[in-house]
Amino acid sequence: MKIAFLFLTNTDLHFAPLWDRFFANHDDLFNIYIHADPSSKITPLSGRVFKGRFIASKRTQRASPTLISAARRLMATALLDDPLNSYFALVSQHCIPLHSFNFIYNSLFRSQFPEYRSFIQILSNESYMWDRYVARGESAMLPEVPFDRFRFGSQFFVLTRRHALVVIRDRRLWRKFRMTCLNEDSCYPEEHYFPTLLSMEDPQGCTQYTLTRVNWTESVDGHPHTYFPAEISSDLIYKLRESNSTYSHMFARKFSPDCLKPLMDIADKVIFRD
Repeated sequence: MKIAFLFLTNTDLHFAPLWDRFFANHDDLFNIYIHADPSSKITPLSGRVFKGRFIASKRTQRASPTLISAARRLMATALLDDPLNSYFALVSQHCIPLHSFNFIYNSLFRSQFPEYRSFIQILSNESYMWDRYVARGESAMLPEVPFDRFRFGSQFFVLTRRHALVVIRDRRLWRKFRMTCLNEDSCYPEEHYFPTLLSMEDPQGCTQYTLTRVNWTESVDGHPHTYFPAEISSDLIYKLRESNSTYSHMFARKFSPDCLKPLMDIADKVIFRD
């Protein structure tokens, strides 16, 4: 069984050297797929594990259905490419691993549940839900998605193979979430489509929480806190790992590109030492 790592980016993969070290000596246990916005100039990657892993891509834009399309494209490619791909982890260019590959792999596949479950945040009682629900028009989501079934969550998740298949086979909800928003300030389809779909199709098969840590306490213009080099330390890594759920956080975002060196400096002694 393998983990498919789905990289969704519109810039260079600045943390490729860190991911290279993360993946080292585990070639038979993972696959990598990269969706890079073709309108952005991406520097070719020299790392061995990333070579030749770019898929056919289309332009993406934040707070638009293009991010849903890109994630679906990544999942479809990974599903067809290798039948051993069993988990599908969506990450961005700003994400880093918080544990060693062995720790993450063993945590996912030594599940304490009767069957493997998807790690996706699914929330229903946020104060802004109604504004987001009616962003396309008050009745636009009906009858497929009544308001009491509308959900919210992080766009970064780890899905099982069966749920990845649910996503790429879906047409009914996708027709709704790809509609143009009348109120763009309340339109974040990438944060609603996946939680809503999987909550409607298989709520018991989802943990309801994400494995990717993000800091919203200091958000700016709808973006989470960005970590800079001066903040990188072993204490930060330990803090980011902490979780109120059964599982430790396994990934974190959002890190500035110049965090690479301090992260590499603590990679072996902290990040990859579990």
